[in-house]
Amino acid sequence: MSKSKFEQLTEKELALYKAKNKDYTFGGSEYGNFERVSAIKKLYPDMDWATPVGVCLGYLLKQFDSAFWMLSNGYEGEVEGIDERLADVGVYTKIARILHKERKC
Repeated sequence: MSKSKFEQLTEKELALYKAKNKDYTFGGSEYGNFERVSAIKKLYPDMDWATPVGVCLGYLLKQFDSAFWMLSNGYEGEVEGIDERLADVGVYTKIARILHKERKC
């Protein structure tokens, strides 16, 4: 019997989750990226992470953390490597600068 479209989509999502999760957590906790970024955000209790610039910097932290994690574990990544993560950091930095200058923080 063939798989339903729902099952096919679910399997694709599961494969993507596993590949990305390996990049974010290689050798560590299954939810390590969330735990590490959460710990960083707790260092700034007065930061409003719900503002546009706060959201942007949160995304930046996620990419930066992933690059640090891969570098510290000698892992290049499968879905997005270190170079792609650092390129994303550059993109989010520029967006955060624009949002801050436009006072959208």
